[in-house]
Amino acid sequence: MGMNETQVRRYFDAWNSGNEAAFDELIAASYVHHDPVNPDISNGPQGQKQLMRKYRTAFPDTRFRVEQIVEQGDTVAARWTVTGTHKGELEGIAPTGKSVTVTGISLDRISGGKIVEGWSNWDALGLLTQLGVVRKPAAAGARA
Repeated sequence: MGMNETQVRRYFDAWNSGNEAAFDELIAASYVHHDPVNPDISNGPQGQKQLMRKYRTAFPDTRFRVEQIVEQGDTVAARWTVTGTHKGELEGIAPTGKSVTVTGISLDRISGGKIVEGWSNWDALGLLTQLGVVRKPAAAGARA
């Protein structure tokens, strides 16, 4: 396991334990966050703390499982699954008590031992469908 992969795994471990303080070690002050679902999240470690608070408030039992990880040079790609139970408000959605499973992919660039830039794409529609906020689309070819 390379040094950069280790940093990314530590990032997911911090999420699983709710350890916001770890972001000060793992995330560069100049970190730039790219996530179309969360465009309003600040950059740097503070932004990652903000993101963690947002989702761990809504899903206090948040648990990431890294399914696959690939390191190439200064870049680490991770394919992951996250589970949780909706026990707190999320973007105006009242707690439903429903358990969710969501998949995603993150791409992180590391420099000087810290994550300096991150891109994330994950199944936000699947999350909203599981919460019952969005109706599941009909299968292709199905009659309405």
